[in-house]
Amino acid sequence: MLDVGAGTGIASALLRARGARVTAVEPGAQMAAALRTAHPGVPLVRAVGDALPFAERAAFDLVSYAQAWHWTDPARSVPEALRVLRPGGALALWWNVPDPDAPWVAAQEARIARRLPGYHAHDVAADAADLIRGLGRGLHPRSRVLHWTRTVPLATHLAMLGSRSYFAALGPAAAAPVLADERAALLDVFPDGLVEEAYALALTVTRRPAP
Repeated sequence: MLDVGAGTGIASALLRARGARVTAVEPGAQMAAALRTAHPGVPLVRAVGDALPFAERAAFDLVSYAQAWHWTDPARSVPEALRVLRPGGALALWWNVPDPDAPWVAAQEARIARRLPGYHAHDVAADAADLIRGLGRGLHPRSRVLHWTRTVPLATHLAMLGSRSYFAALGPAAAAPVLADERAALLDVFPDGLVEEAYALALTVTRRPAP
């Protein structure tokens, strides 16, 4: 299988641990270097999903994008995935996003939207199936959403929040008061300092039709 837009190899390593024979595809030099260091057993190819450097009908069982498909041009990345998949093979796209069904998550997203002009909602995951159907290739993507939680220290949650691109764009000085306000707001909800993060895993799967 191919893990496209593999980044530092988090999904590649998890898939490999479950028995998949994974080849990681990552264009970025820094990400690729981190992947090689952290997961030397994972084969790595420097490329983008819009132009996969594999032979026609390379016969992969699965092409996956973990939190990465939104960086591609669907009109190019979908045909490329189909080209290298075996008949019946699947293109799988997934994103973990803050679960808007959790009241504290919805409140946090609203606060951030008010404070950060660069904030954007996670909408690509919801649109993935329609984007694929709209390519006019007779494809039948199927989508589902899975809900899950994990409990982390408040400092871990704030560090993750601060790593989002729209916080990084603010710079440390401007981001600090926003994160401080988030800390205060979250301590009202989680007074023990342990945040039960709620996520929605949005998954879209499309099979390559048989010839």
